[in-house]
Amino acid sequence: MGFLSFIVLLGIAYLLWRVTDQLPDLIFRLSEIQRDVAEIRRQQSGESGSTPAATSAPAAETSTGGESS
Repeated sequence: MGFLSFIVLLGIAYLLWRVTDQLPDLIFRLSEIQRDVAEIRRQQSGESGSTPAATSAPAAETSTGGESS
């Protein structure tokens, strides 16, 4: 039973090592997705109209800035 527990522990340690190894790439990809979503939101608010877009664009940037912090 002790040997089986040791093997399971080694498996868990290996999986944790693999996850932490990929974590920087995952964080970078999530930041890229967040940047793309913010750009799409800015484009959509720009297409809705010239005057309302000018007033809503800074609010959209402020809200996305708060989410990324």
